[in-house]
Amino acid sequence: MKNVGYYNGTMGPLEEIQVPMLDRVCFYGDGVYDATMTRDGVILFATDHIDRFFNSMRLTGFQPNFTPAELEAELQKVVDAAEARDNFLYWQVTRGTGPRQHEFLPGVAPNLWIYAVPKAYADLSTTVDVITVEDTRFFHCNVKTLNLLPNVLAAQKAAEAGCSEAIFIRPDDFVTETAHSNCHILKDGALITHPADNLILPGIARKHLIGRCKALGIPVYERPFTRSELMGADEVLISASSVFAQRVAHVDGVEVGGKATDLHKRIVDALNEEFDEYISLRRAR
Repeated sequence: MKNVGYYNGTMGPLEEIQVPMLDRVCFYGDGVYDATMTRDGVILFATDHIDRFFNSMRLTGFQPNFTPAELEAELQKVVDAAEARDNFLYWQVTRGTGPRQHEFLPGVAPNLWIYAVPKAYADLSTTVDVITVEDTRFFHCNVKTLNLLPNVLAAQKAAEAGCSEAIFIRPDDFVTETAHSNCHILKDGALITHPADNLILPGIARKHLIGRCKALGIPVYERPFTRSELMGADEVLISASSVFAQRVAHVDGVEVGGKATDLHKRIVDALNEEFDEYISLRRAR
């Protein structure tokens, strides 16, 4: 299948999968999710993503009726049914189906959704343009929750401006992340990235970017940075599962970065090497 869907064990073409109206996600967005990429049937950094997914469930009081190993097996079934070489793999759990009420429904099993659709990895030799928006989100950004209205509105503003991303900036002038990904800067040979607190999602690509920088001997500072630092950075980078470390060329129409392209290439080469090794080892199993 090109687009594969799954709901509580039922799998088929994504466009044909149906879910009940009384699934709590319809009223409250009551659920958490995670997502990654695949290549040649291999789920990229599966353990990292599944661990984060279970942590999101823990932080929101979910009682899953499956183990990490069982979840990975169900994810793999969907990936195996997908036809494309490279796919975007998404999954979420909602807090069950039942009458609409704000409180949790006792004794109701959660609902598991999964889908896989073709998607290409980003071309990291290219740059993207972004805008900035005020970060008015709540203080649980470390949970990969389904409550994404601020991200949706920010992404729409970026699209209307002809840009690829929207960078969130808090009222105190500190940069947090973007609508779809994490945001970092390179300055004076070092990587600077917002700490993994409750104001950002602890990105898996972010984790591996930090790891590769440290392996290369590049200093890493996990600290907040300001709009001024963003605009004056040697490079502005965004990272996500399909975008390991992409350079930003313009922020709000102002040219940024372009001062550490050799360093960026070293980092990208290291990330690509890690990716190739990860896929190769698991493809051979």
